[in-house]
Amino acid sequence: MSRMPLVEPDALPPYLKAIHDATPEENWIGRHFARAFAPNEALVQAYQGFYHPWHTGAAGVLGPRLKELVRLRIATLNGCVLCKTVRMAPEVVAEDEAVSGVDNADAADFTPRERAAIHFAEKMALDHHNIGDADIAAMRGHFTDAEFLELAMMTGQYIGFGRVLAMLQLEIASCPI
Repeated sequence: MSRMPLVEPDALPPYLKAIHDATPEENWIGRHFARAFAPNEALVQAYQGFYHPWHTGAAGVLGPRLKELVRLRIATLNGCVLCKTVRMAPEVVAEDEAVSGVDNADAADFTPRERAAIHFAEKMALDHHNIGDADIAAMRGHFTDAEFLELAMMTGQYIGFGRVLAMLQLEIASCPI
């Protein structure tokens, strides 16, 4: 059960109503997101205004593939079903990479740079207090300073937003079927 009241779809503010109605009916978790955030439509609108350009490559120095691989790995680590099932960049991340490749990066056909980013994201999510100078130096061997800073910020926001969704228990809301 969601920890926030789920506003009835007909009572949603316009921006969230559009998200709700554009979400396939079978994706009840995504629809519940729009309903749970109804009390603060401006927050979702501002967040998505930041998130989408930075994630999709319209802003920043990193391409969308690298960020999508990291986002999907974080989704698994956060246990975020919604985040794991959404495909933000299906044209650059194949379905097999999205479903399981990111969860076993060393066995998948990723570049050394992609593996480094996925492993860094894992450590950020699971053991961030133990990221040391050697870890940062290794990352700087794969990324410019600007790229590394963007990767770190995007990883942090993927971790945080996925945990907000889990804390709100949108993942385990009652399925209408």
